[in-house]
Amino acid sequence: MLFTDWGLIDYKEAWDKQRSIVDNLLAAKGSPEDLQQIVFCEHPHVYTLGRNGKANNLLVNDNFLKSINATYYHVDRGGDITYHGPGQIVGYPLLDLERLQLGLKQYIFAVEEVIIRSMSDYGIIAERLNGATGVWIDVGTPRARKICAIGVRASQFVTMHGFALNVNTDLNYYRHINPCGFIDKGVTSMQQELGRPIEVNEVKSSLRKYFEEVL
Repeated sequence: MLFTDWGLIDYKEAWDKQRSIVDNLLAAKGSPEDLQQIVFCEHPHVYTLGRNGKANNLLVNDNFLKSINATYYHVDRGGDITYHGPGQIVGYPLLDLERLQLGLKQYIFAVEEVIIRSMSDYGIIAERLNGATGVWIDVGTPRARKICAIGVRASQFVTMHGFALNVNTDLNYYRHINPCGFIDKGVTSMQQELGRPIEVNEVKSSLRKYFEEVL
């Protein structure tokens, strides 16, 4: 399994690159060659809506999106609407779950586990929330807030899309959506929780360590 960093990359360009890698993984099914990889990147301001999401969870129009330098895509992953932007680590695990002997639910559980362990390195107590994919803080309280969104797609057990971990993210951009379709829960970032900017590459190293452990 390889780890790749695409840096700051346009969302559509990254989506196209993912599809190319997934095509190669599907073509290599049953061969001994392991083409799996986990990609880290950041995107310019963009909102993405999952295939079964509700368009009215985007609360602004095209002209407003242009005014805040944001774009919008309706994509082929699970989940509802989310935001990507600078200061956020987006992870695209492009994996053959059959090779890893994992079902889709097990895989999502594993990604959540990676994030939870990584947050623990920083003294942040993060958890799962029943009935809601992703990683959360202060579960079971009125202050429950999401620090990492997860939305994936699997074709013949090969995954694409992935997770978005808020590190130094500008949380104001979430004011223009109902994040993941929720109207009663907030979002947060590592910077918000710890009161200081966080070194993004350091977090990527932590994530890589736990992906190697968990998968």
